[in-house]
Amino acid sequence: MGAKCIFLDRDGVINVDKVDYTYTLEDFKIIPGVIEALEAFKKAGYLLVVITNQSGIAKGIYGHEDVKICHDFFQEKCGSLIDRYYYSPYHQTISESISRKPDSLMFEKAIAKFDIDIESSWMIGDKNRDLIPAKKLGIKTVLVGHEEPNPVEVNIKADDLKKASELILQV
Repeated sequence: MGAKCIFLDRDGVINVDKVDYTYTLEDFKIIPGVIEALEAFKKAGYLLVVITNQSGIAKGIYGHEDVKICHDFFQEKCGSLIDRYYYSPYHQTISESISRKPDSLMFEKAIAKFDIDIESSWMIGDKNRDLIPAKKLGIKTVLVGHEEPNPVEVNIKADDLKKASELILQV
């Protein structure tokens, strides 16, 4: 049996999702309760993998280094709890790619690398595009927040990552 994993979207789950792009430390605001939730998942034996679209790179708004700076900052703040970050720098109008959510390539890479048991894993996101690839692969899903107007069917709905962690760890 492989490892159990919590897959996480970044913007809107870990940090506050701005109307435009989050790529500077000034804009990277960690949502309250996130670090405690990640600590609880780790204590329960989960791998933590962030799966995020970063289409601002394809649009020339920011670069790979900006993403790395934000991820390094978060790792510092959370005590390096994240096992791996996967991000897609593409945008459908500029550089079509199957790595971009709602396609599943980033998930498939993580599953192969870490020998992840999909039946004991979860994806937590705030948009349908986060959850669709997980559902396709048989990963349980959690929708956080209240921004998605027509949400796909999910296993759990929660206000935020902290509440999602409490609900998942009760299952």
